[in-house]
Amino acid sequence: MRGIYTPVTMIRRQVFQKVAELGFSGDFSKVDEIPYEIIKGEVASYRESVFKERAIVAERIRLACGLSVRGADENAPISKDFQKAISTQRVFEAPLVNVIPFACNACPETAYEVTNNCRKCLAHPCTSVCPVKAVSLVDGKSVIDKEKCVKCGRCAEFCPYDAIVKYDRPCAAACGVDAIENDHFGRAVINQEKCVSCGQCLVNCPFAAIADKSQIFQLILALKEKGDIYAEIAPAFVGQFGPLATPSKVKAALIEVGFAGVYEVAIGADGVSINEAHEFLEKVPNELPFLATSCCPSWSVMAKAFIPEFAHCISDALTPMVETARMIKKEHPESRVAFIGPCASKKLEAFRRTVRSDVDFVITFEELMGIFAAKEIDFSQDSENTMEDAAATGRGFAVSGGVADAVVSCIKHQHPDMEVLVDRAEGLANCKKMLTLAKLGKRNGYLLEGMACQGGCVGGAGTLQPTKKAAAQVKKFAEDSKYKNALDK
Repeated sequence: MRGIYTPVTMIRRQVFQKVAELGFSGDFSKVDEIPYEIIKGEVASYRESVFKERAIVAERIRLACGLSVRGADENAPISKDFQKAISTQRVFEAPLVNVIPFACNACPETAYEVTNNCRKCLAHPCTSVCPVKAVSLVDGKSVIDKEKCVKCGRCAEFCPYDAIVKYDRPCAAACGVDAIENDHFGRAVINQEKCVSCGQCLVNCPFAAIADKSQIFQLILALKEKGDIYAEIAPAFVGQFGPLATPSKVKAALIEVGFAGVYEVAIGADGVSINEAHEFLEKVPNELPFLATSCCPSWSVMAKAFIPEFAHCISDALTPMVETARMIKKEHPESRVAFIGPCASKKLEAFRRTVRSDVDFVITFEELMGIFAAKEIDFSQDSENTMEDAAATGRGFAVSGGVADAVVSCIKHQHPDMEVLVDRAEGLANCKKMLTLAKLGKRNGYLLEGMACQGGCVGGAGTLQPTKKAAAQVKKFAEDSKYKNALDK
């Protein structure tokens, strides 16, 4: 569903816009009216009941304000305990990613199903290849016994009519760490001990049943207070807000909504690439068998849990978000910093005690678009603002392979003839495969790049544009950089 504007997408973005409007208006008594503004009339459009539709929207509003999700058995308006959301110092409580229980459709888990394409053929190879005899014939048609089936897929592989199909629960299929489980009603629940907050489940659920908590409301309230707040915007921002929203216009828009200034996180990425290049040269292979990049929090958390004996092989370098935030606070000691990026996992990173003093707010591009919509930002207007001169390699961090390319570029800047072995993976399931090879000693001497999302950061859960389109725009913006390499500055 990524890159397609669906009713789920529409509702999600309407919620962010309405919450932003609420924050700017200051009239918090109207929070209970928002579900009626989004779900109008008396007839349900998407579910069996308009009341259920509004109840689900109400929970999404609570999550967008950083509050906890509730079950259907809790009888209370959105405004109950809403005072907790009205604090610009509040760090919302875990868990970050939540399933709204009564929104979940209790989709079946992975299974194989015989469709009407079955032609009752004479050969019926499906019965012959099944290792547990789970496929039988009823009136000449194949039938799969779900109790016996081990989901090996051989019946589907050998069916001459492609009559047997595999279906997955979308949220579980998108989760690379197998964190989606079931409650006693068969509804999805997230095992928070496994979850690394990549957010892929929430953008792949067709029923809008999964959402992450947001700081959009608290950030808007903070922008209305005294004191400077600086925005640091991740490299994947290019092209996210439409064809008219050039980088300079995005910077102007951020200043218009109340930020004191805007920094490219690509500048911090330049520093990270230099630091990881130095770390690789210093430690691999004498101290470490391999070095893994650290910029994606979901990847690094998963890697440390998956191969704890090699956790020390994850780079010690700060992430670009933290590197940039510390630079901002060094220049503006009394300010606060808001990171604007493509993913949910940066919210997870900002939870950390060691990071909270550096990054005060984290919102996604989708949440920022809600702010722009609430303020009726017009991107057709010209802007004289310019972005800082980040290197092409720093801006390339947003695309899969870009982090490793930046580190290698720094290494070769100092050692032109040095061969650097690189492996990279995108998507946590693929990252696990790469780590398995590293655990077996087959990636010794390598630089490993892991990205939780397909395509890299441009495929994050908080993005607005199709991944391939976004990647092309990021690469073009990088090509226009004044500096090719972080060490060229």
